[in-house]
Amino acid sequence: MTNSRKDERERAIDENLKRVFDQTLEEGIPDRFKNLLNQLKQQESSPESQK
Repeated sequence: MTNSRKDERERAIDENLKRVFDQTLEEGIPDRFKNLLNQLKQQESSPESQK
């Protein structure tokens, strides 16, 4: 395989990975995960967790 074909293939892979990553970021965090995180924060800050 020539270097130019390898570079072209790597560029295409990079572009696809970036597109998938950007789409994932745009999805945001589902509400159920936000709720779970809030519950964990409340447990950590409650006086009972300080024992």
